[in-house]
Amino acid sequence: MATTTMEPKVTAPASSHVRSRGVNWRKVFNSIILTLFAAALLIIFLVPLVYMTFTSLKTMDQMTEAGAPLYPAEPETWVDPATGEEYPVYIVPLESGNENLALVTRGRRASEFVDPNNPGELIAWQGSWRALERPWSWAPAWSNYVEAWVQINFPRLFFNTLMIAVIGLIGTLLSCIMVAYGFSRFRFPGRNLLFTIVIATIFLPAAVTIVPTFAFFQMIGWVGTWLPLTVPHYFANAYNVFLLRQYFMTIPMEIDEAAAIDGASPLRILTSIIVPMSTPVIIAVMLFHLVFAWNDFFSPLIYLSTEPNLQPIAVGLSRFNGIYGSNPPLIQASALMASLLPIFLFLISQRVFMQGVVVTGVEK
Repeated sequence: MATTTMEPKVTAPASSHVRSRGVNWRKVFNSIILTLFAAALLIIFLVPLVYMTFTSLKTMDQMTEAGAPLYPAEPETWVDPATGEEYPVYIVPLESGNENLALVTRGRRASEFVDPNNPGELIAWQGSWRALERPWSWAPAWSNYVEAWVQINFPRLFFNTLMIAVIGLIGTLLSCIMVAYGFSRFRFPGRNLLFTIVIATIFLPAAVTIVPTFAFFQMIGWVGTWLPLTVPHYFANAYNVFLLRQYFMTIPMEIDEAAAIDGASPLRILTSIIVPMSTPVIIAVMLFHLVFAWNDFFSPLIYLSTEPNLQPIAVGLSRFNGIYGSNPPLIQASALMASLLPIFLFLISQRVFMQGVVVTGVEK
């Protein structure tokens, strides 16, 4: 009768399983530090926006009120139903705790207060009422936005800015896509030299070209119109050409060759293959141009100084600031309204925008 022997199974020590399933505390710690650092940066960047928002909702009295909080608020008061007289409310420390009481009679060493919830009897309090703090209630002044909307003629400025941005955006996309497509997909003599010259224009100071450019546009009669602000964008931009070219070079050339074998022309390849596959970088270029056109101040100031009805938001805000510079809430309200569209566009396209910016740094 045959006998079989069973070989003992070799099992890993229990400690190895514990180590393999254990928590990598170093990674957890690094993740926490990175998250806290990102949150701190986010708070730092959002502080000016929060301050702008709160200031735009304040009145001039709230701006000058002593001890006022950062948010729009008014000190609480109590109106005597019998006499209709208004009294300030203070936080008074009593034996039972701090209570909000209305100051009726002021004194140097002793004052008389009234409980707004029980105004039948006076409460004598020993101490200086000037050292007491006042309770504040949320009181936003939404009328600042209405007044700024009317005074600055915001609909007209918004329309002017949007039209200048959109017309220039069309030219930027058409010209930059075509130039980047030529530099990335075609081989011709002097290609690298021409691309170097295009990129070298980035280092040309804008101040050098101000006078000759203005003289040229004045000679052809374009000063006082939108043409100097829109037509130059139809001749490509070195920044956008570089971004688009870098992205186009990540698309394999085999796709172009397969489409050419099927009979597709270079223009058909561009419109049917390259452009649909380059949506992230095209959206990034669109956002770059829209933000640039929305914030551009110097060029519209030069060419549209004599045409207030054609000026964009940046120039209109400067003129509005000169008139209402002594009223910070109105200035902040108008500035916040002007910045809402770029912020909204960035938020809704943030993921695609970041993808386009990151991929453009990868060369084929």
